[in-house]
Amino acid sequence: MSNASERIAIISDVHGNLTALEAVLDDIAARGIGRIFNLGDLVGKGPRSAEVVDRCRQTCEVVVQGNWDADVSSGTTERPAPRWHHHQLGPERNAYLADLPGSHDCMIGGGPARFFHASQVSPFQRIYENAPREAQRGMFSNTDFTGHASQPRLVGYGDIHRPYVLNFDGKTLFNAGSVGNPLDQPLACYCIIEARSGDRQPSSWSLNVVRVAYDIEAELAFARASDMPDFEHYATELRTAVYRGVSAYGV
Repeated sequence: MSNASERIAIISDVHGNLTALEAVLDDIAARGIGRIFNLGDLVGKGPRSAEVVDRCRQTCEVVVQGNWDADVSSGTTERPAPRWHHHQLGPERNAYLADLPGSHDCMIGGGPARFFHASQVSPFQRIYENAPREAQRGMFSNTDFTGHASQPRLVGYGDIHRPYVLNFDGKTLFNAGSVGNPLDQPLACYCIIEARSGDRQPSSWSLNVVRVAYDIEAELAFARASDMPDFEHYATELRTAVYRGVSAYGV
């Protein structure tokens, strides 16, 4: 059994907010963490999707596909905002996003773990913290989307922009929150998993939620100058952490 520990930063839902991403990457580096898993939605909403894709490709060991990544990269949507982001990205970045895997399996703390954007079904099926327990249990299922490796005991995902941790049936389900578009408080959010490395049997591990302040007004100044679609919605969400001015779940 190894006494060495490893730490993995879990980030999600940057949504083109380069200011928040850089603040989080600085925080991760200051903690001496070298491994980063990205749970998708690199693009959309914010003004600098292209730069965010480039930085994530440089820094993230794992990147899975989010719903905005799939939607924007396809170039088929008629909605103005995804079309705008698609053109900002260019062909090579869109091809990269379109080819991202849906999920990632690995061993953490001597047990199987799985990471995806929204659910075990697709990046478009959303599961909230208050979903029925049966729906939450389903997040641990093997499907054609996730593949049929060992069923995980730890599942992490993004999509809903609100972090939480649930333990049931001897398993842990957690949400990593959002780096660039948090909807619970106006601070960038990510998670850190720490575990002993190399263990073949279940061993100790921990999960922590981290909040990082960043210059929201600087990000909004860039967004305003870019003439991107839906600026007012973006500004409201960044300043208040309320989805488009409506106090309800949504992304």
